[in-house]
Amino acid sequence: MLTVEQLHTHYGQAHILHGVGLTIAAGTSVGLLGRNGMGKTTLIRSLMGYVRPTSGRVLWDGREVTGAAPERMSRLGIGYVPEGRGVFPNLSVRENLVMSARPGVTGARDWTFDRVMATFPRLTERLTHGGQQLSGGEQQMLSIGRALMTNPRLLILDEATEGLAPLIVAEIWRVIGAIRQTGIATLVVDRDHRKVGEQSDQLLVLQKGRVVLAGASEGLRGSDRLTSFLGV
Repeated sequence: MLTVEQLHTHYGQAHILHGVGLTIAAGTSVGLLGRNGMGKTTLIRSLMGYVRPTSGRVLWDGREVTGAAPERMSRLGIGYVPEGRGVFPNLSVRENLVMSARPGVTGARDWTFDRVMATFPRLTERLTHGGQQLSGGEQQMLSIGRALMTNPRLLILDEATEGLAPLIVAEIWRVIGAIRQTGIATLVVDRDHRKVGEQSDQLLVLQKGRVVLAGASEGLRGSDRLTSFLGV
């Protein structure tokens, strides 16, 4: 479904990504790991069109979309939950959700407003609250719910649980697991490599903008090779 080939990305003179490759098949989950500053967010921003790669290719269903604008990538069926959540602070919870609602590229309407409410019961108590009035955990729930309202084929979560209280973290991982069961492919970035490993089919580790380890999660979870690259 999504293929990244030999991606190189620069910020000015700084060479951030060095020939990164990535493949996500329909309905599968990939965990993207690496210490801070290793290029994880740059990779996501490069494939989503926020940053134009210097070279390499991004393919969606076999068609090249390298450097396509973020709105086009969204219309192709990618839901993005960015680091920092990105909720609209002056819109209510209901407005944040309704403004993004649309059928998927195949016409599917599996993720409705009612389904998002059922998935995130806490948000039902905050429907009239503005985005800026929510806690960090509630904002993350809203950001995930808003992405699901686009009925995506692939959901990308960057730093899914960063800075959240333990109870909220557990809830977010529960929801990620439930999303996987619906057949939506996922690309998950998070510091908790154990949880990422549990909720993914494949793991990819970046170090200084290069892929240093990749393989089936089952074989890599808890391995010395994995923990050595993560410094844990």
